[in-house]
Amino acid sequence: MTALAHAMALIRRWEGCRLVAYKCPAGIWTIGWGSTGPGIAEGVRWTQAQADERLARDVEKFMVGVRKLLRRPVTEAQLGAMTSLAYNIGIGAFGSSTLLRLFNAGQTDLAAAQFAVWRRAGGKVLQGLVNRRADERRVFEGGA
Repeated sequence: MTALAHAMALIRRWEGCRLVAYKCPAGIWTIGWGSTGPGIAEGVRWTQAQADERLARDVEKFMVGVRKLLRRPVTEAQLGAMTSLAYNIGIGAFGSSTLLRLFNAGQTDLAAAQFAVWRRAGGKVLQGLVNRRADERRVFEGGA
């Protein structure tokens, strides 16, 4: 499985797709497969095609961003899992994460444990994020 396929599967599984804008648990206007940003606000509606196209563009963009931050070789599964995490928390947060620092230092096992750190939204631990991070870690560690 390619890194892109790993990332897309994780994001689709955990984001779900909603075609009417809503506020996520962190209070951010969101639509489609977890898309945020300019133009996404109350009352915005998308078609399924719009949501799918935006997801494909965004995941590729996030994967490019993650690759730029890596300082050592990465497996397809590791790249897919880290891209899913970055998609959810933002490339800036991923770039300053202990997970990335440990991975780049060659401490893969310790890096894998860092997925669990990213389980809060709006200051609260969310079971959905706990579950997502466990799934991302499983993929990162080579699980399908």
